[in-house]
Amino acid sequence: MVLFAKLLTRFNREVICFTTLKTLFMGGTRFVGKALVRNFMEKGYDITIFTRGKKEPPQNIRHINGDRNTDDIKKLAGLKFDVIVDSSGRSLQETKELIEVVGTPNHRLIYISSAGVYADTGEWPVDESSLIDPNSRHIGKVETEEWLKTTGIPFTSFRPTYIYGPGNYNPIEKWFFDRIIYERPIPIPLEGDTITQLGHVSDLADAITLSLDSSNSSNKIYNVSGKKGVTFKGLLSIAAKACGKDPRKIRIESFNPKGLDKKERKLFPLRLNHFLTDISLIQNDLNWQPKFNLEEGFSDSYKNDYLLNATQSPDFNSDITLIGS
Repeated sequence: MVLFAKLLTRFNREVICFTTLKTLFMGGTRFVGKALVRNFMEKGYDITIFTRGKKEPPQNIRHINGDRNTDDIKKLAGLKFDVIVDSSGRSLQETKELIEVVGTPNHRLIYISSAGVYADTGEWPVDESSLIDPNSRHIGKVETEEWLKTTGIPFTSFRPTYIYGPGNYNPIEKWFFDRIIYERPIPIPLEGDTITQLGHVSDLADAITLSLDSSNSSNKIYNVSGKKGVTFKGLLSIAAKACGKDPRKIRIESFNPKGLDKKERKLFPLRLNHFLTDISLIQNDLNWQPKFNLEEGFSDSYKNDYLLNATQSPDFNSDITLIGS
């Protein structure tokens, strides 16, 4: 009986792996969505992308132009999918309306949440059961996850920390690269020993792709990031090396973050409190390991993104508020 169950499990996984899954992407032409679409194309999945058309979709993929928060969502009526990837949903209402139009996916709903939902309790790393910050700007994602748990819809939700890599539209690597290349003083809060955590976009895309091949990940929520945390000062050193600069020659200017919102990133690109997650659940469930360490990842961003899209006149006005120069 045990042998039969093992063979059945293996068979089910093989069926999932070799089936051409009909997949709907809500989003899919920027950063995470773009990396994931590339993975799915390599696996031969039948892909439909629903976006507002601001970015050109890949060739030979069905593209439906529309805004999900308008009646455009009805363009999806009558279509059925095995997998739905909701990378643009920020509220429960958005995901509810999507399911009302297209119905429950046959195989899985992939939801892109955020590790930014966790409360700052002073206990690190946080795991998937850690306290949620009710005032988080991502609280709508938690509400969506809670709703999915009650519906019977097969889902897997991913809570990444800071995502980085080529195509990143959040100024994380670029913030450091600009100041290093232009030989500016680098604003760092206090002694620079606050710990943060980043995960490469390709690693996140691989984790999501892998989850579709396993029943272990059904109805699960996963933290997903790089293996290690890094201090702000350590991250600056890694960024300098990626730029071919000696970290010892980088000028650091400390600033006092008192009075600034710890989770606000308008002046400094990372939240000002510790931010470290436990990724052991997804590692154990899916036998997944991040391929990129920070040194490799920042070098990847510098060579394959920053050098190709360098800004001629970066804006350093935020530094004036932090360090007065």
